[in-house]
Amino acid sequence: MRYAVGVEYDGTAFHGWQIQVGVNTVQEQLQNALSRVANHPISVQCAGRTDAGVHALAQVVHFDSAATRTARNWLLGTNVNLPDDVNINWIKPVADDFHARFSAISRSYKYVIYNGETRSSVWRNRAVWERRQLDLGRMQAAAKSLIGTHDFSSFRAIACQAKSPIRTLDKLELSRSGNMILLELSANAFLHHMVRNIAGVLIAIGCGDRPIDWARDVLEHKDRTLGGVTAPAQGLYLTAVGYPPEFGLQELEAEVGIPGII
Repeated sequence: MRYAVGVEYDGTAFHGWQIQVGVNTVQEQLQNALSRVANHPISVQCAGRTDAGVHALAQVVHFDSAATRTARNWLLGTNVNLPDDVNINWIKPVADDFHARFSAISRSYKYVIYNGETRSSVWRNRAVWERRQLDLGRMQAAAKSLIGTHDFSSFRAIACQAKSPIRTLDKLELSRSGNMILLELSANAFLHHMVRNIAGVLIAIGCGDRPIDWARDVLEHKDRTLGGVTAPAQGLYLTAVGYPPEFGLQELEAEVGIPGII
């Protein structure tokens, strides 16, 4: 039986999603917990690997198991065996051709900026602190040039392994509530560091270091070395993954809000 699973984690203590020798990763913790419930080794595949310090409110994974367990048994048993900074929110049997990564048709992220003169102890691992005053209107104007289907070579990590830099960015919205600035992004898929590189460009524009047109110029250069600073990881959250309706996951795909923000 193949299962799809919704996973939530605080990425602060992890060296990212993917298993690496000698360090703490989300994948290793999840596989160990599922294997205890299944009573045999479990390997999981995720919708999108996250870097060290990045959070997920709605990561999706799949795994195969011949073990006879109810969804409730899987859910409760796995969570008991997970550390406090990881848990699964739902689990559901799916068709054998379902793949958490390759079946996905959309992904959504949120990026949180704490924009205040002094740092916040509460948000230190959950948002990026920017002490310079950010002009939301400038950032919103710059963001418009990035929406649509483009070659995002300037916004991908140099080590990105994606075969093509072409992506369709369907949503890039910015809002502000007090000291908190929220970026909300949705695309068919994202390149490595794409969201953090977009955030870095918009922050530079928001604080006045760069003109509004710089976002468009960076995009047109198609050169990462001209793309500015990669924003820190702790402000980034994976908040939704979308799949075709035939997999029956629609009711589980609603974008998740960030507690204390939206």
